[in-house]
Amino acid sequence: MMKNKTLISTAVVIAVLILVNVVASKVYSRLDLTKDNRYTLSNNSKALITNLDSPLIIDVFLEGDFPSEFRLLQTEVKQIIDEFKLETDLIFINYINPIEEETTRDRNIEELSKAGLEPFINTDNSTAKVTQEIIFPWAYASYKDKKVKISLLKRSITQSLPEQIANSVQGLEYAFADGFNKLVNEKTKKIAILKGNGELDDLYIADFLRTVKPYYNIAPFTLDSVATNPQGTLDKLKQYDLIVAAKPSEAFTENEKLILDQYTMYGGKSLWLTESVIMDKDSLYNNARAGISIMRDLKLNDFFFKYGVRINPSLVKDLYSAPIMLAIGEGTKAQLQPIQWQYSPLAAANPKHPITKNLNLVKFDFASPIDTLKNTVSKTILLQSSPRSKLEGTPKTIALENVTQTPDEASYNLGPQNLGVVLEGEFTSVYDKRVLPFKVNGFKAKSTATKMVVISDGDIIKNEVIRNRPQELGFDQLTGKAFGNKEFLLNTVNYLLDDTGLINIRAKEISIAFLDANKIKDEKSKWQIINLVLPLVLLAVFGFIFNYLRKRKYT
Repeated sequence: MMKNKTLISTAVVIAVLILVNVVASKVYSRLDLTKDNRYTLSNNSKALITNLDSPLIIDVFLEGDFPSEFRLLQTEVKQIIDEFKLETDLIFINYINPIEEETTRDRNIEELSKAGLEPFINTDNSTAKVTQEIIFPWAYASYKDKKVKISLLKRSITQSLPEQIANSVQGLEYAFADGFNKLVNEKTKKIAILKGNGELDDLYIADFLRTVKPYYNIAPFTLDSVATNPQGTLDKLKQYDLIVAAKPSEAFTENEKLILDQYTMYGGKSLWLTESVIMDKDSLYNNARAGISIMRDLKLNDFFFKYGVRINPSLVKDLYSAPIMLAIGEGTKAQLQPIQWQYSPLAAANPKHPITKNLNLVKFDFASPIDTLKNTVSKTILLQSSPRSKLEGTPKTIALENVTQTPDEASYNLGPQNLGVVLEGEFTSVYDKRVLPFKVNGFKAKSTATKMVVISDGDIIKNEVIRNRPQELGFDQLTGKAFGNKEFLLNTVNYLLDDTGLINIRAKEISIAFLDANKIKDEKSKWQIINLVLPLVLLAVFGFIFNYLRKRKYT
């Protein structure tokens, strides 16, 4: 009888285990217990890969024996890829160490570098022996006949390696989602780059165009035909989803303004990078190191005023600003030195808006303040100067020599000045209840819901040009500092075109805890002694007390 009960109990246990395994194989659930939900993909990321119909292959080159910071990045990369793999069976991963084999090491380094996958040279001088390691923090993603490279490390000359790693971990989901977006989604929306009113040449907005091109179709659009065929020009402009005006320098005619107004009324989005003062650094260097700032009238005052903003004809000076490189000294003893330049405000980003959340400082040059006016259009400030700002009217003589003079800090007391604003809602036409400069088919006095971004400085889209080659936007070659201009403009375009999914992924915040390297170095001996000696002391004390109590009990 006892034997039968044992057999029955064993059979029940086995049946229960089999049932649990069957249920577990059918029902799978995971819990992300991290405070910041770092291991939970956003819905936008999941949506990118749910409709895959071919294998998506990822080659990750971040393999090898790394320092602790890169091991953290390596672990996080594998974790985020595993999260994507859980959503579909069509993602395949190859982890490759390109410098593992001595025979192919040099060739692989050369080929990857030519393909734009620049290696990271890590220098370790924590010990008496200085060592250098070559690391490739990159990945390739391939889908059908397309292939994109994915940067796994957000590099910065001004940040320490732990800070760079922390920023990189923060942006890993965005980096992969951005790459998948380029592969999976076809470009459907069109951007018109306005020409004909003295806008920046393509050479000076080349990096912006290169940044936006993988996402959207881009084409120049000239308003010259307005004079002969205004209605035809308007009809053609309506075919574009967004217009970009990059630092126009020639006044707009009433016909051109009516076309731009009606484009907005029909739901067209626009990004205006315009100025109300004529002055730039190039003119200072080319005109005996001095120039006169004067008002620039593009005939757009009523245009923006009706929509709810006003760009004032003055310049913002900010104590918290970017430096300018000047030759200090005379003759052969002169040396280039970075000197603070109050005409280049470093604008702080609005931390609550998806365009500017987690954004680096944005560099301006000769920016004007923006006033927001009351109307039915919603307005959100995106960029502001620091509280230590002042305004300078026009006309005004500006000389590079003045940069060496100590500023009167007490006069920088006007508080933050608005430098960028986004307008959203239903706009009222500039030509509502006015005589039209030409007859418009289907004139609209009230717009459908649309968006517009106004920036009071065209130079934030302007990249440097060295030896007729455009440089990276937002990167200062002389000081080696990187600013957030490129990311800001890309986020702005995404937001205006309603591609907010990627922006929201990028805005995800992850907390990374790093050990203090300096504290480790200073307290290394102390903690070694504590870790080695303290356990022995505690063991000895425990042994003494145990023997004492034992003798006392049994003696």
